[in-house]
Amino acid sequence: MARFFSFLGHFFSKQARRNSLHDLSGLAKSDAVFGNLVTESKVPGMSVTVFKKGEKILEKGYGHSSLEKENSINTEDTIFRIASISKCITGLALGKMVEEGLMDWDTSFYEYVPDYPKKKYDFTIRQLASHTAGIRGYQGKEFALNQAYGIKDSIHIFKDDPLVFEPGKGYLYNSYDFVLLSLAMQEAGKMPFENYVEKKVLVPIGMLKTTIPEKKDPKLGLESLRSTAEFYTKTSTGFKNAVKVNNFYKLAGGGYLSTSNEIAKLGQAILEGELLKKETYDQLFTPQQIKGVSTYYGLGFQVSQDAKGRRFVGHVGNSVGAYSNLFVYPEEQVVVSILTNCTAPNIQDDLDNAINSLFDSTPLS
Repeated sequence: MARFFSFLGHFFSKQARRNSLHDLSGLAKSDAVFGNLVTESKVPGMSVTVFKKGEKILEKGYGHSSLEKENSINTEDTIFRIASISKCITGLALGKMVEEGLMDWDTSFYEYVPDYPKKKYDFTIRQLASHTAGIRGYQGKEFALNQAYGIKDSIHIFKDDPLVFEPGKGYLYNSYDFVLLSLAMQEAGKMPFENYVEKKVLVPIGMLKTTIPEKKDPKLGLESLRSTAEFYTKTSTGFKNAVKVNNFYKLAGGGYLSTSNEIAKLGQAILEGELLKKETYDQLFTPQQIKGVSTYYGLGFQVSQDAKGRRFVGHVGNSVGAYSNLFVYPEEQVVVSILTNCTAPNIQDDLDNAINSLFDSTPLS
């Protein structure tokens, strides 16, 4: 209770004056919008990194990684949960496995995990990676599980449930698709999923601070790192500590932790076509269709348009104690990485406003 009232006191006594957006444009307006999200107590903290044509044009921390300690945010060191941006990392690893001949896009999942309970219909690796396999989503409190499950252990949560539609005939975004995908990748690669990702994706890109939650005990290691943000949930009177969760089992779909700087590196590597062949990227970035209608989702990547119609690939993520954006704009050669330490803060309209200001002709010409 004392911790809660400390947040309450912070809420009422620490607010700074809101930045006026009048006559602002470009980077100045974006910076002001990001700052206002903290000033208006919409998020406890935020880390932002923006690249334009490979040059860093904005990199700044806003607010605090810990409200109690009032720790400032360092874009290169402060570690946040990245939520569903994890799917992009998994997509790249899947692409590498296909290039190495370890997996095939359209092979049955059962070829890699033959002991998974048989369903009415078969489903493929491509269908798992594109959310068209018919696997169900979260039920009840599954979004916030705090169990020390390994990837294979965790499938008991949903493995006996029927498919919700015939694979290829529907679209249902969920993280259990990526639990199964990572299990198949683990079996195909004959090594733990996280080891393959580190070796084939993170290290080559230079994402050396990107990490995983502890498998056995979330209190060991990770939370003792001074650079790891604390995770919060917004209430009507301020912020409280988010419930404890263990996201190891859904690492592929929403479990990784990183810095905004390293997520921007990920985006830049994608922009420059590093790591994978062009034809592999083409597979990842081709939106799937259901009955002739686009899902705006490729394989681990949202493939869509922003609020102003600009084409991007990347991901928006929401997790316990986290909300995140990764937008990679191929035509404009822009990468936007935004990480926050708050569950579902309802700020996407504000972020869209800030992102749009980045494209004003003066700062980005």
